[in-house]
Amino acid sequence: MPDTVEYFFSLVSPWAYLGHGHLLDIADRYRARLVFRPVHLGPVFEATGGLPLAKRHPVRQRYRLVELQRWRLKRGVPLNLQPKHWPFDVGLADRLVIAADAADADTGALVQRLFEGVWARDENLADPATLVAIAGGLGLDGAALLEEAESAAVKAAYDENGRRAISLDVFGSPSYVRGGEVFWGQDRLDLLADALASGRRPFARG
Repeated sequence: MPDTVEYFFSLVSPWAYLGHGHLLDIADRYRARLVFRPVHLGPVFEATGGLPLAKRHPVRQRYRLVELQRWRLKRGVPLNLQPKHWPFDVGLADRLVIAADAADADTGALVQRLFEGVWARDENLADPATLVAIAGGLGLDGAALLEEAESAAVKAAYDENGRRAISLDVFGSPSYVRGGEVFWGQDRLDLLADALASGRRPFARG
């Protein structure tokens, strides 16, 4: 029976973007089922003691920029350190992912393209027309998905993703959860791969 990995992320997270392609490769290699769970990070930070970037000490903010450059080089992906439209209200874009996933779209490909929109193409993902165009470029009905993203059901699913994240001790993006074991950060992906390769039992929390 294939492993399941719950993938908690937000499109505002450069770290999730940096690890996304590697995660898809790992899931394909070990035939793991990915469950895409976009989350609104504000409530997760509030519940787990995290701080949004603007409230972190300047030393930590400066170090973040150094790390982004290191990992941009390591992963071999284009990444703007200061995207034109970032930060932005990510809720609609995150919910578009939920709507597309429910419609059996290629969610991994859509998320990759949306990440590129933020971090490599300077596109405004808070703009509904931009989201429709991106979805359409992948052969999806962007207008229908956008309408569904505004539905009560998808908004409830988005909120539930946040509650589930907190219940599993997820505290940042990206986090990959296998059998209750949290792997936080794209720099833990090789550890996730090791766990999938070995089939070992998940380590207990606490």
